[in-house]
Amino acid sequence: AQVSIIEEAEQYDDLGRAKAELARLRRQLYETKHKHADYLATVDQAVRDTIGAISILPVPPYKGPGGSGNDETHAVALLSDMQTGKITPDYNSDVARERTLLYADKIIDVARKRNVKHITVAMLGDMIEGVDIFPGQQWLIDSTLYRQVFDTTPTIIVDYIRKLLTWFDSVEIEAVQGNHGRIGRKGQFGPEDNADKMVYRIVSLLLRDEPRVIMSFADPAGERAWYKIMELGNYRALLIHGDQIRGSMGFPWYGLGKKVHAWASGGLPDTFDDVFLGHYHQIACVPLNH
Repeated sequence: AQVSIIEEAEQYDDLGRAKAELARLRRQLYETKHKHADYLATVDQAVRDTIGAISILPVPPYKGPGGSGNDETHAVALLSDMQTGKITPDYNSDVARERTLLYADKIIDVARKRNVKHITVAMLGDMIEGVDIFPGQQWLIDSTLYRQVFDTTPTIIVDYIRKLLTWFDSVEIEAVQGNHGRIGRKGQFGPEDNADKMVYRIVSLLLRDEPRVIMSFADPAGERAWYKIMELGNYRALLIHGDQIRGSMGFPWYGLGKKVHAWASGGLPDTFDDVFLGHYHQIACVPLNH
């Protein structure tokens, strides 16, 4: 009987210690949760303060005298196949930036002489080079896909647009995606995943507070945004990248006519007056019927 009483007393003593330890752990958990919550709140506030402090001020409109030429209403500039990230003996991301901004200067020079104050920029795709759309491409680039999409390319495009804003009252952007924006090899990912379109989205966010810029790009859910109709008053142009047209060496004259005639005769539900495309890195003007 005496042994039984001693064992029961020890059990009660163990239970008391267990309750005390449980109470201590509860206090510790409470303090840890509050410290963690305070830490998260501090980080969250710091991020909000930092991001909120970023401000891209709108470009002030030009208020100087106009040109002496005949007034025209609208300019159209084509921007295509920048392929930032690609390297050749005389081309890289730095050269891409230099040439793109020089192009903006030349556009403004022509617009000043003709006193044109509104412009539409048709971006026709292949704004980046990509990294793995064909074998061996990794040896022909100067930057990763991350750099091409989130750094080099949107920076060049935004600076190009902001330079145009130093003369033009308004800049409208119409954009389609190219084959170099494809992620991985053909068919490896869904048609909606395209780095050109990611670049356009980033550019639109960077310019969202610029009241004189309107940006529109083809973005159908689950599909490749391969074409867009650009409308300027009664004028309509079909914007494509150009890889939809089959051809081997040089410019695919026969393939171009075959495709455009098919699209114009009902292959596409939209009507258009002209077709703008890139892809072939050549300057050409091809009359096809009307």
